[in-house]
Amino acid sequence: MLSALPGPATRDGNPAEISIVVPVYNEEAGLAAFWARLAPVLASLACRAEVVFIDDGSSDGTLAQLLSLRHLDPRVRIVSLSRNFGKEIALSAGLDHADGDAVVPIDADLQHPPEVIPELVARWRDGSDIVIALRRDRATDSLLRRAASSLFHRVFARMTTVPVVRDAGDFRLMSRPVVEALRRLPERTRFMKGLYAWVGFRQTTVSYDIEPRLEGRSKWSLWRLWRLALDGITSFSSLPLKVWSVVGLAFALAALAYGGYLVARTIVRGIDVPGYASLMVMILFLGGLQLLSLGVIGEYLGRVYDEVKARPLYIVRQRIGFDRDDQSPG
Repeated sequence: MLSALPGPATRDGNPAEISIVVPVYNEEAGLAAFWARLAPVLASLACRAEVVFIDDGSSDGTLAQLLSLRHLDPRVRIVSLSRNFGKEIALSAGLDHADGDAVVPIDADLQHPPEVIPELVARWRDGSDIVIALRRDRATDSLLRRAASSLFHRVFARMTTVPVVRDAGDFRLMSRPVVEALRRLPERTRFMKGLYAWVGFRQTTVSYDIEPRLEGRSKWSLWRLWRLALDGITSFSSLPLKVWSVVGLAFALAALAYGGYLVARTIVRGIDVPGYASLMVMILFLGGLQLLSLGVIGEYLGRVYDEVKARPLYIVRQRIGFDRDDQSPG
């Protein structure tokens, strides 16, 4: 049963003090349970609040559920995107539409417990600009996923100067100056965890126990996680490009030394025909390295290509609950 949040609609009067940003994609089955947990938490805050749902091109009844919530409580805002742009872009859309003095992104699958929000708000009122919610453990993840996450964070820390907090997701509170700083970052390949860290500001952390997903399954396949890892590394480090200069120099010096050895051996022992197998191995090995280096260059070039096209991050299909609504698609 969907319950209403008490209180006036913030956009009809004073702006919100707290904005909750919820990106959703095919979350129809779990929205009622999420709302049942979130509503009493926001009521306990005793401050003006808004909940901005970003419908990231859902193909089920998610939008209809959100409209039901909007009818129950006018503090619910809905931004419906024209297609599925991905969670990083949906989060950016949420930050663009959130008006609160503090903004809290949270997932609707209840793995981010809404009951942590009051603690985030309390730390913010104590003077922190960013309050990061950290998992106490990753028991709900598979062994492979935990190993991949650990490897990524070690590699990312060595390849970049951006201090990304380990075991931190998108669940956090950000003050209005932090949100405005993030909104000024124009890149289209967005690795939000890196952007949160890059803008700086005073940070503190709170811990929480992650809960199993209430409904459905994670949208993050291993392939999507791999692509996100590549986006993170290429967005914050040029080391993969630079390393090939070192590799090329090392092989050039090795080839020069080997060439000198062959010349000296030919002078001493004469021409020696055998060596076809070793020659083929070297040719194939160097060819593989060249293709690998071209692949790395291609990853960066593809991102440059995306940037120079200067397309918008997302297209809005509908806005509901804002000062200027787009009530119909288009």
